[in-house]
Amino acid sequence: MDKIYLCIDLKSFYASCECADRGLDSLKTRLVVADPSRGRGALCLAVSPALKELGVKNRCRLFEIPENIDYICAVPRMKRYMLISAKIYSIYRKYVAEEDIYVYSIDECFIDVTSYLKIYRMDVKSLAKMMIDDVFRTTGICATAGIGTNLFLAKVALDITAKHVDDHIGYLDDEIFKKEIWHHKPITDVWNISRGTAKRLLKYGVDDLYGITTLNEDILYKEFGINAEILIDHAHGIEPVTIKDIKGYRSKSNSISSQQILFENYDYESALLVLKEMVDLSSLELIEKKIVTSSISLYIGYTDDLRNPTGGTRRLNEFTQSRERLMDYFITLFKDTTDPNYLIRRMGIGFGNVVDEKYETIDLFTDENKLKKEKELQKSLIEIKKKYGKNAVIKGMDLESKATTIKRNELVGGHNAGGSRREDYKDGEKK
Repeated sequence: MDKIYLCIDLKSFYASCECADRGLDSLKTRLVVADPSRGRGALCLAVSPALKELGVKNRCRLFEIPENIDYICAVPRMKRYMLISAKIYSIYRKYVAEEDIYVYSIDECFIDVTSYLKIYRMDVKSLAKMMIDDVFRTTGICATAGIGTNLFLAKVALDITAKHVDDHIGYLDDEIFKKEIWHHKPITDVWNISRGTAKRLLKYGVDDLYGITTLNEDILYKEFGINAEILIDHAHGIEPVTIKDIKGYRSKSNSISSQQILFENYDYESALLVLKEMVDLSSLELIEKKIVTSSISLYIGYTDDLRNPTGGTRRLNEFTQSRERLMDYFITLFKDTTDPNYLIRRMGIGFGNVVDEKYETIDLFTDENKLKKEKELQKSLIEIKKKYGKNAVIKGMDLESKATTIKRNELVGGHNAGGSRREDYKDGEKK
């Protein structure tokens, strides 16, 4: 029996949550979720469907919203959105087992409904509608769905097909996919095809999925490496991976990372301060997880799009979790690779090849007593922060005007955590 998957998306989720909490219709209310305190350049995390109909793009900046449009600006409340998302997940669980659900993001999930069609004695669209209607009745959140005979087709059905049918439930099988999606443009509407990928394909005259199926595979492998296999499969509507495969996957290598978009444009020295803060916090994570690393990576994104990002990866000659050692490594990498002539807006650091702390490198030059004292101090900081909050202990550098740690500790997923208290702004002005 062929597999049947649903891909359910909560429409303009953050904006819909804010509308629902206010007793407003998200399809009629002009609302954006953004933090005006970050300035007119603040990113809109979500735009209500009513604003989208007026041409306002999702993920736009506040200054990009036409001045003649009245709208409510709701400050992000990530904890609230996570709570509503969990509630909606529990609704799905009323109909299907946990092992048949894969949560793709806070507002999107895949569900294997193959075995449930006989149980409920209904076709797949009716089952999808039953679940979506339950979500709306319970939370006031509208949802759309894609149905496919594999995970990829379900996702494409959601992203493309569902937008053009009255019930907002799209369906794709192999035959319909070739008829409706093969020649769809722009190709970037298709899941997992970025603008960069589209640009590289265009070098060979390819601007749709059908073009990929006719291009010599040797060219694709030369251009995209091993990723060409995924492109070729998807161009033919093939996706062998199942939800069971995803849940059973275990990575052969481990890493941890931290990224942030800075609140404003930072110069070289200010960005170095933020880097030190990031390393300081991430080294605590190594201690807490009882792991060590032998590889570091740095990403620096500049305000000027004409300047390519810098940074890179460096392998260490040791496995360590020492804050002091890692700080020295990152500062050296920053100074070696960062361009001081451009302002900086995005930063990221990572620890690669992490393993159990029992593999920590100890040699004749290691001051074991000093290393032990550093670990004990780090562990004490972790316990204090767990008990009294992330900002219970801060360092002098965290009080610098360009420091970000104190503010970031109040965020969830990089955004305002919020709570029961709401702050409404109309056209950027607080109501």
